[in-house]
Amino acid sequence: MIEDQDRCYRAVLSRDRRFDGVFYTGVLTTGIYCRPSCPAVTPRRQNVRFFVSAAAAQSFGLRACKRCRPDTTPGSPEWDVRADVAGRAMRLINDGVVERSGVPGLAARLGYSERQLNRVLVAALGAGPIALARARRAHTARILVETTAMPLADVAFAAGFASVRQFNATMRETYAVTPSDLRGRSRAPVATGGDVELRLAVREPFDGAALLDFLGARAVPGVEEVVGGTYRRTLRLPHGPGVVALTPLPSYVRCVLRLHDLADLPVAVERCRRLLDLDADPLAVLDALGDDLVVGALVRKRPGLRVPGHVDGFELAVRAVLGQQVSVAGARTLAGRLVLAYGEPVTDGSLTHLFPSAPALAVAESLPMPGARARALVALAGAVAAGALDLDRGVDRAAVSASLLALPGIGPWTASYVAMRALGDPDAFLPTDLGVRHAVAALASGAVPAVLAEAWRPWRSYALMHLWTSLGANA
Repeated sequence: MIEDQDRCYRAVLSRDRRFDGVFYTGVLTTGIYCRPSCPAVTPRRQNVRFFVSAAAAQSFGLRACKRCRPDTTPGSPEWDVRADVAGRAMRLINDGVVERSGVPGLAARLGYSERQLNRVLVAALGAGPIALARARRAHTARILVETTAMPLADVAFAAGFASVRQFNATMRETYAVTPSDLRGRSRAPVATGGDVELRLAVREPFDGAALLDFLGARAVPGVEEVVGGTYRRTLRLPHGPGVVALTPLPSYVRCVLRLHDLADLPVAVERCRRLLDLDADPLAVLDALGDDLVVGALVRKRPGLRVPGHVDGFELAVRAVLGQQVSVAGARTLAGRLVLAYGEPVTDGSLTHLFPSAPALAVAESLPMPGARARALVALAGAVAAGALDLDRGVDRAAVSASLLALPGIGPWTASYVAMRALGDPDAFLPTDLGVRHAVAALASGAVPAVLAEAWRPWRSYALMHLWTSLGANA
């Protein structure tokens, strides 16, 4: 729960957009909750209460403000900063675990009983897992109602509701309006070819061009590509394959999805947000690093720089192993060979394959790479396929790093790279990376990267991205 509510009220008085999505303002006299930057007349201090999640505000009996639309803000960056159970639970809930496995499945993934988990989440977030998942479904449904031409019944099931009746009741309770009324007020685009088009919210400033440069340099042929300012790739999703096209724009990202099953839409959207680091708080990074004597000038020059994540933790780990002590181009070539040999075929223009799965690589007999690296990949795939290693964002990061380091052929560089890009750790660092060493030498001759980086906590991943980008080739 939020302890310093007076600080929150000061943010509301200044309409500070940095806190949008970080907490919500409940106005007790009107029965609504708002984002901190809501342009409406600021309520009196005694008439407001602050909530750490939209679900907590809804559980308190409040509905979303129709003016500032707090449900359209990017997600809280705190879920990636926090390594505790609440943060891990939110990452799993956002990935649709409750819809697929229920609360028992969520609790099992976290190593808690259902009762323990509910108690932890209520204490930390003001709502239990069912309420948190329900708020997520309502948010997804509103986006689909207002930005697509999907039939409302399809919207209900795509958002994760068990029935149209449940969908209608939740939308009325949350937004004080029916889905039909929402659709009537919107200007939803005409459906085209079965694609679903959405706008993904971002926190500005947002350096989408740098993301495209980074992803394009590493694009694996057949799996992903960057063409004309748009990144496209295949997706391995719970109910079948998908393809996404992401076009970064200054204030949002245009997202076009083609899915085998609409039930995968919320999961696909969440993974795209992770890939582009859309829930980051660039101003918090600027506040923390902008005055640093080494990286401060870099951060001030490009305050919207993000840490590219990934849509699949196992794929990223495989690519990290392939990238050990080789160039970016060399790792890309190895990955392309692996895809041709073991990837599952799909058909979508120049995108021809899904990246190979863990079960497929675990039994691979001949991998197109040196023997030591091949053995490391087979060991990694075997651990993931057997369930001994989990590489999604709901894991205990320290435990995953220890498990990775216990595998043959995987060292600290690989484990830290996986933590940064697959697990979303904002405080990972690669002190032995050649690019990091070159960048630090150019900025502070004689300095030791690992020692310098201690001053950059808890944003070392962002400092690392600025160091790489300073070399002019995203190392």
